[in-house]
Amino acid sequence: MSKTLERREKQREALISAAEKAIAAKGLIGLKSRDLAAEIGVANGAVFNLVDDMDELILRVGSRTLARLDSALSKAESAGAPSPAEALVRIAVAYCDFAADNLELWRALFEHRMPTDKPVPEWAVEEQMNLFRHIYHPLAKLYPKWSKDELGITARSLFASVHGMVSLGLEQKLIAVPVAALRDEIATIVKATIRGLN
Repeated sequence: MSKTLERREKQREALISAAEKAIAAKGLIGLKSRDLAAEIGVANGAVFNLVDDMDELILRVGSRTLARLDSALSKAESAGAPSPAEALVRIAVAYCDFAADNLELWRALFEHRMPTDKPVPEWAVEEQMNLFRHIYHPLAKLYPKWSKDELGITARSLFASVHGMVSLGLEQKLIAVPVAALRDEIATIVKATIRGLN
């Protein structure tokens, strides 16, 4: 790699790190290209020599967030007893804990919207879809006779119910729920869902 390319790659990583720090502190509203440029010591216009636009930058930060979430879910999935039902509960609670501990970065995964005429890049879609394996695999063990489509729909539905509880529970408004109580409620809902599916 040439020195120019090496320097550009270092600046690009520094830009993504600065954007990650800005989002963690203030959410997407806190992301300003001028501030990021000053943070990494480049001209404002140089930011867009390192990434195509702010959408790509937000997706790159999201990629880092998803990687850390993936790690947290993997750890939860493999901890404790090998029961797939218990694994699903641990995964759901780990999702809640990750969201609570990384609130603005987690919110940014769902708040960011691409322009209607601009599709989400394939690499970003693959990273998002890859996380469903944490739900899909335990479900496949619980329900070995189900088709891939049935498992996929149930995995998405289970995620949607847990995500909805986490999203509403962590709202810093009247409907906010203490994290300890939210964890208990999520565990209860996942167990009840599994019982219902049985």
